[in-house]
Amino acid sequence: MPTKRTPREQRALRLATGTALCLAASFGLGLPIPFLAPVLCLILLASINRPLPFKAAVVLALAAMLTTGLGLLLIPILRYYPFSGVLLIGLSLFLVFRFGLRGGNALIVTFLVIGLTMISSAGVAEFDLAAMVIGALVKGLLLAVAVVAVSHGLFPDPPNAPSPPPTPTLPAEEVSRVALRATLIVLPTFLLALIDPAGYLPIILKAVSLGQQSSTTNAHTAGRELVGSTLLAGLLAILFWSALSLFVHLWMFFLWMLLFGLVLARKLYALSPTGFSPGFWLNTLITLIILLGQSVQDSIAGKDVYTAFAVRMGLFLAVTLYACLMVYLLEQRPQKAQGLT
Repeated sequence: MPTKRTPREQRALRLATGTALCLAASFGLGLPIPFLAPVLCLILLASINRPLPFKAAVVLALAAMLTTGLGLLLIPILRYYPFSGVLLIGLSLFLVFRFGLRGGNALIVTFLVIGLTMISSAGVAEFDLAAMVIGALVKGLLLAVAVVAVSHGLFPDPPNAPSPPPTPTLPAEEVSRVALRATLIVLPTFLLALIDPAGYLPIILKAVSLGQQSSTTNAHTAGRELVGSTLLAGLLAILFWSALSLFVHLWMFFLWMLLFGLVLARKLYALSPTGFSPGFWLNTLITLIILLGQSVQDSIAGKDVYTAFAVRMGLFLAVTLYACLMVYLLEQRPQKAQGLT
């Protein structure tokens, strides 16, 4: 007699299977920036618990068009008026994060930030590199949407499953401050990417993840949430790479990703309750995918994987510590009560 699974168990299975399938398909098809598709798929699966409706798919397509258009329009401004271009991108990032904090879709926010940072910085160095990023974004989105549909077909929510509680929104007076904090986390990484776009594109994606995670973090938990998730992702990436090295094959890549994804998805959906927030586990999985994806590409290119991983992990930690500093500096502190003595 089959055992009925709870909605949270279905969602954990769906997230782990979909992420692993998208990762294997992205590398198997040889997509440019192959870790981008599974990251988009992961965000989609974590943010919606129903198959993507047609209207939402159209909105995502429009967001992709807007993203690429914004990135391309900013390239000549950055080339000929760099100071004004950086200020314009900073203002645009602030408005995008503000839109997200007011209830906007997390995936659309991610798309817009990628367009403002990754595409424009790549185009300043070389237009062909910007075209490659655009191709990776569009192909990654198409693959992610297809895998999300397959995942919902394999592990659908029960018809009577309760809807998840709405994401809590910040008070209106807090939105601008938190959006500024997220902008200040992403902007320095963007400036680094202007120096070496090809080398710093993964760091931008990490900074985007940190910027979004920082919106639910305060000064008391910043070190544990931000630094902890980055360190855990690095440790898991080392374990994953060691396990994959025993038998290098695309199917083993899929199976190991499925195993690691199931472990983290159980934490994410509180099937194994922990003291960490869902954002901690989501950021851990995103960082793990980025680290693994870059290591595989380094191996294919004949680079020293371990040296490249150590340098990349050091950069990730530096960006994370900087994010913690921004959280601490821009944390609203309660004013001391003043009274007559």
